[in-house]
Amino acid sequence: MKAAVVLLLTLLVPAYHTEAQCIIDNVVDLKVQAAISSIVSSTLGKAKLLCQDVSARGALVSCPAGSKPMGCACGMGCGSWDIRSDSTCHCQCSGIDWTSARCCKIGLE
Repeated sequence: MKAAVVLLLTLLVPAYHTEAQCIIDNVVDLKVQAAISSIVSSTLGKAKLLCQDVSARGALVSCPAGSKPMGCACGMGCGSWDIRSDSTCHCQCSGIDWTSARCCKIGLE
């Protein structure tokens, strides 16, 4: 009988300790997630899309440092354009007299 009680205790004590540790881990995880979520949502609340138009003569126009082209427009009725190097609008028709770009970046208030 003593052996059965000792065996039962040796099985239950670590199981109880492990369960308590899991509960503590879960509480800590929830607190960390809540803190991160709070920081992220307060930062995203201050985020703002800042845009400006830039234009140049010819078939190429580059956005200012830190901003990316969201769209391009070309003179001479050309509707064919592409974005090069993630920062430059290029009009593909020959003889283009002007090119413009809508350049945007994410800023904080």
